[in-house]
Amino acid sequence: MKFKYRILCLLAVMFVGSSCKKYLDVVPPNVGTIDYAFRSRNEAENYLFTCYSVLQQQLTDLNRSPGNTTSSELIFPLNLQSNPIDITGYSLITGTQNTGNPGLDFWDGTGNGIALFQAIRKCNTMLENIDKPLDLTAPEKKRWIAETKFLKAYYNYYLFRMYGPIPIIDKNLPVEASTADVKVKRASVDEVVSYITGLMDQAIPDLPLTIENPAKELGRLTKPAAMSIKAEFLMTAASPLFNGNSDYTNFKDKTGKALFPPAYDPNKWQKALDACKAAVETCESAGLHLNTNFVPAPGVTNLSDSLKQVLTFQNAITEKWDTNPELIYGLNNDWHGQEYCIPRLTEKANQNDGQNPAYFAVPISTTELFYTNKGVPIDEDKTWDYADRNQLRTGDKANFYYIEQGYQTIKAHFDREPRFYGSIGFDGGIWFGDGILDGNNAHFVAARGVTAVAGPKNPQKSNITGYWPKKLANYLTVYDDGFNWVTYTMPVMRMGNLYLLYAEAINEVNGPTAEAISYIDRVRARAGLDGVVSSWLNYSKNPSKPASKEGLRAIIHRERRIELCFEGQSGWDLRRWKELQDVLSTPLRGWSINEGQAVNYYRARNVEIPVFNTRDYLWPLSNTAIVVNDNLVQNPYW
Repeated sequence: MKFKYRILCLLAVMFVGSSCKKYLDVVPPNVGTIDYAFRSRNEAENYLFTCYSVLQQQLTDLNRSPGNTTSSELIFPLNLQSNPIDITGYSLITGTQNTGNPGLDFWDGTGNGIALFQAIRKCNTMLENIDKPLDLTAPEKKRWIAETKFLKAYYNYYLFRMYGPIPIIDKNLPVEASTADVKVKRASVDEVVSYITGLMDQAIPDLPLTIENPAKELGRLTKPAAMSIKAEFLMTAASPLFNGNSDYTNFKDKTGKALFPPAYDPNKWQKALDACKAAVETCESAGLHLNTNFVPAPGVTNLSDSLKQVLTFQNAITEKWDTNPELIYGLNNDWHGQEYCIPRLTEKANQNDGQNPAYFAVPISTTELFYTNKGVPIDEDKTWDYADRNQLRTGDKANFYYIEQGYQTIKAHFDREPRFYGSIGFDGGIWFGDGILDGNNAHFVAARGVTAVAGPKNPQKSNITGYWPKKLANYLTVYDDGFNWVTYTMPVMRMGNLYLLYAEAINEVNGPTAEAISYIDRVRARAGLDGVVSSWLNYSKNPSKPASKEGLRAIIHRERRIELCFEGQSGWDLRRWKELQDVLSTPLRGWSINEGQAVNYYRARNVEIPVFNTRDYLWPLSNTAIVVNDNLVQNPYW
């Protein structure tokens, strides 16, 4: 076993990984030795890009992200005879997770996961050999070291938020390492946090403030990106899952060492607050800001103010990176998945529906997160008919740009905030774009029954809830007799996310201050909403809610789930807040999609029954990992 492990370690060090796009697609085939990989500046740069490539693989597909698949924001039909994507991640909330073959296993790289310890090993190899290329300039060397250290920190962070205490592998083990050296132990939560923070702090000073040559280097790390991700990491470490979590009080390794902190530490929130403040200041100094200016494409006409508001929000996500002032860091790869998000809107699309299964379905519970047009939750708005929200109502002239005039839908689709209309496609809802750029003649979604253009055709061609994640579709992408893609970069961090992190940190440390509320209000203003205090005072049944720390905390948590919906963030947030178990405590529901009449279509039905317990907050290690290394201990309750 020891011999096999050493051979695997050597092969992993020599393996330079699969490539991504543009500058990442430079890995020479069949690299035989480390000396070859670092014989010159160009070869060493190729190896640096293999360290980046793992990040690109990891986040390119939403179906590979635990932050998406286990959040219940999007669900995927699990009973198809053949699936176009690996559904392992989506099936986890139905109770399929296990220790025999864990789903989305980022420890060993099985179950559609990625072996992140191999990614860390590549980073270590880069750092250990950076002195070899003689033609590498000193400024380049400093920057590459910083990039590699931060990538190494990020891969450790990804493992940390999945597994909690992890082994710290700061240097690669030599081939002649002893059995004792190979059998690493898990470090405690506080040790892991200190180690990752240290790596980030070493890297950040030597990263550039901006990318000077986007055509060549877009996708490489910058100081704003690194500082923002550090802020998110420290927010995770300060949150209830890792700070004062009584569920893990007795979690110890085999020597009796406690792996979780024994008590809540408020100083962790202060560190997170300091990191958020520094990140905001650095991002703004680099010219980053909320994307509040929608620039119509050539040929776009007859846009009402309300439609512009919707498109402004959509473009914060789907705008190209090099023209999006909000995007702090994203994937160099174009995100592919719009065909799962766009309903069939034309007869030609119906005839060619093999290209457009529209599988990504939004549960009713996700649609009900979004506020009313008064900027408060639908069950708090004293002016909104929450009790009869699923009763029928017909589209009228006043809602012309949101709902098809004369079409019968439900009250829940009326009088909602712009982010609802920018995020959700629904039966009777206006879908601007898809080849029609005249606001007065936009498509609408006809979803009721098998004869409807967007309705279910067979199990392979159905949206199982009757709601689509419109936010993930670029309005210029066309699906008619085929797809004409207008691609974009999936955000890893954007200003809307960072501002809400900052507001959360301020509230946790100082309570509901004017400063905390001001950063929430920035995000709300882009969405066309009044400020928090004004909205709750004038329209909420609980007008004093923003005045308490607990009340503002609930508002911030919901604001993040709305603003960042479908971006692969909510699942991570719900975990760190220890709120995911509550979210998954009730069935996920959709409409009766096969019914053609509105009165029958709008009858809610269960489409998925989640199974989530305390143990599911942390991923299990595989039985194999624990057998091979008997110094490892399993996560609690597995």
